[in-house]
Amino acid sequence: MTNLLLDLPPLSAARFASIEDRVARLLGTGQDVLITQGEALLPLEGAIRAAAGPGTTALNVITGPYGQTFGDWLRDCGATVIDLTVPFHTAVTAQQVRDAFAEHPEIDFVSLVHAEAATGNTNPVAAIGEVVREHGALFYLDAVASVGAEPVLPDAWGVDLCVIGAQKAMGGPAGVSAVSVSERAWARMAANPNAPRRSYLSLLDWKERWIDGGRKTLLHAPAQLEMLALEACVERIEAEGLETVMARHASAAAATRAGVVALGGGIAPYVRDAGDAAPVATTVRVPSGTTASELVARALAADPELPLAAGGGVLAREMIRVNHYGPDATRGTVRACLAALATALRDAGLSVDLPAALEAAERAWG
Repeated sequence: MTNLLLDLPPLSAARFASIEDRVARLLGTGQDVLITQGEALLPLEGAIRAAAGPGTTALNVITGPYGQTFGDWLRDCGATVIDLTVPFHTAVTAQQVRDAFAEHPEIDFVSLVHAEAATGNTNPVAAIGEVVREHGALFYLDAVASVGAEPVLPDAWGVDLCVIGAQKAMGGPAGVSAVSVSERAWARMAANPNAPRRSYLSLLDWKERWIDGGRKTLLHAPAQLEMLALEACVERIEAEGLETVMARHASAAAATRAGVVALGGGIAPYVRDAGDAAPVATTVRVPSGTTASELVARALAADPELPLAAGGGVLAREMIRVNHYGPDATRGTVRACLAALATALRDAGLSVDLPAALEAAERAWG
């Protein structure tokens, strides 16, 4: 008995390398790109532990929960951490980063999340990158939620460590991820005596045994099904066109935001300024007297497959996420989510105008 998922020839080193090359083209980068064999938390943590240590002074920008996690990892490495925290309903500015350098000129590492799907904001990486380059610091970027939904340009923005995952806007697998690494970042890792070695977290092991070896022999058996899914995902983006994929996400975000505003019932976009709102997901603030998790449960009663979720942690009471990414960045998904939210709000005794919401969404789609 054969099975399409099981009876596959081994994934060769050449094919593994070709998938890395396609990811590099997607990012428009000439840096080394390494596909890591795990969810994006693997290279996110591995890159911090490789590049930071007791002599590091890190500016850690917090615009959502992942920024908080990065600060914990940096402190655990022995780095001195300066947190720059902004309200989760907004984005950090390049001027705030510049001010932090003025106050702490010893900063030599900057960690930033491009787009926070958990809070629905996106940060101006290009402008921040200019500031970071002026001061010669190493620039670490989490682009897991942004890649495929908006431009991600490590080389143009001066990003030294750029981590991506395919499970959101790319519409691919969660079990593998990738990181682009600049020569400056490799040098920083090599000079760090505390960088992981002989460890699943080690990026240096892969550089020395895979990249420097001409990508001829893999370190271990790869996650074959996940790698093939990543290859298929990149092929699909190439066929549709990256610009088209990003435009679809931008339209879904604009339509959802307009629909939420027109729907009424006391809900509103969580990210106040549309310019700070991420294309990957739209977050919604629920009316006082209601609980986000309860509204989501009502909204999903008729269609549990809709990409609606309550916020995580403390945001579970006040925020709903509309995860219109990947295959869900469509008119149909946006309309269905607005209709489900309208039903949930009506069930909670609130007045809504679904026809106005659907009309506003259609106009905003563009």
